[in-house]
Amino acid sequence: MVRDLLKAPTMTDSTTAPKIRNAIIALVAIALSTLIALGVRSPARANALDAMAKTATPYEIAFSNEKPTLVEFYANWCSACKSMAPELQALKAEYTDRVNFVMLNVDNDKWLPEVTHYKVDGIPHFLYLNAASEVQGSAIGEQPKLIVSENLQALIDNTELPHAQTIPGQTSDYQPPTTAVTPNTDDPRSHGAQVKA
Repeated sequence: MVRDLLKAPTMTDSTTAPKIRNAIIALVAIALSTLIALGVRSPARANALDAMAKTATPYEIAFSNEKPTLVEFYANWCSACKSMAPELQALKAEYTDRVNFVMLNVDNDKWLPEVTHYKVDGIPHFLYLNAASEVQGSAIGEQPKLIVSENLQALIDNTELPHAQTIPGQTSDYQPPTTAVTPNTDDPRSHGAQVKA
């Protein structure tokens, strides 16, 4: 009888073992998929762009405070922008007292004149401006932290950028709008302004 009891689980094990193994594999796959999905959607990366934008130097101030400036054209959906965010935050912490860090969201129509003027057609798009707000160089796509750092130091030292034009890194496609939003000119105070004297 004991012998029969010992045999029974063995027979059952041989038929249920594949089912248990498959169930364990399925559970591990689900757990790994969940961890990967959470890693890709990490709140730290998603919120990094928002946090940087909130603490960025306003565009108008950067053009008047006589400090060199790094302008980044970005979008919240841009994977390359999100990927660079932690490194740019570290650079900002290191250089914030000597360099303006400006962030312009290409999805905000307010920046359409700048997007058009600087011919932004891929993001992230970086502009390096000297203290007189003159463009010294640009870069499109993901850039190594070292290249950005060396360019920032050159801006501070008022010397030629070692990487004024870099080879484009990974970008997120961006097609700027073809027409600008026309401001409303129906100002009631302008009626009669065309009266000839």
